[in-house]
Amino acid sequence: MEYIGQNIKYLRKSKGLTQEELAKNIGVNRAMIGSYEENRAAPKLSVLQDIAYFFNISIDDLIKIRLWTDAKTTAITDFVKGDNLRVISTVVDKDNKELITTVPIQASAGYTKGYADPDYIEELPHFSMPLIELSKDRTYRVFQIKGDSMEPIKSGSYIICEYLANWEEIYDGKPYILISKDDGIVYKRLYNKINDSGEIILKSDNPEYNTYSLKIEDVHEVWKALGFISFNLPESNELNVSKLHNMIMDMKNDIEKLKK
Repeated sequence: MEYIGQNIKYLRKSKGLTQEELAKNIGVNRAMIGSYEENRAAPKLSVLQDIAYFFNISIDDLIKIRLWTDAKTTAITDFVKGDNLRVISTVVDKDNKELITTVPIQASAGYTKGYADPDYIEELPHFSMPLIELSKDRTYRVFQIKGDSMEPIKSGSYIICEYLANWEEIYDGKPYILISKDDGIVYKRLYNKINDSGEIILKSDNPEYNTYSLKIEDVHEVWKALGFISFNLPESNELNVSKLHNMIMDMKNDIEKLKK
């Protein structure tokens, strides 16, 4: 039992919770959390069960393992505030720094079922990406996409995403990765109709694909797309913005000549 106080404190801080917030979630008063963390009191078995369930770990680990110094990577669960409580599993290193999990194409089907399972998330590739554009206080994930519905971003590209806890913050026309019950992992531009019809509209950049909608209750996760990594370098003869501009200018000049 000697590790339990420090373990509770470590787990609470890893979620950014105050003692009062943790106390409310496990059904005790704030003073008891302080007593546990300072080893002035030992939690009863029922409280241990509530703490272990809340942080998604075993009672044995809570009691016997020094979680704050354990060298192995550990899957943790982050409880996110919003209209509905949603759970997201992430992976941290031995210094409690959150790592970025990658979901390759071959893991797409499994992710739809295992997205909230810490054991499954821990099995996926994860890494640190030391970019100044990525905040230390937010959760990121990388999804590999398949298909041509969002070209010019090629199939096989990796989309770097930030977790979106509040789905009402979906901005119309912005690209997102959406995880749904029937469609799995999709990369689309979303349109927020949550308050009007309880739906999210999904639109492809490729006009050959039809726009469609999903009921909010069929959506598991939403990730805001920030950028992408691709190993499909463009060929020199591929259409680009500069060439398109020059083509438009040439057409404009030809039209002016015809008018004369």
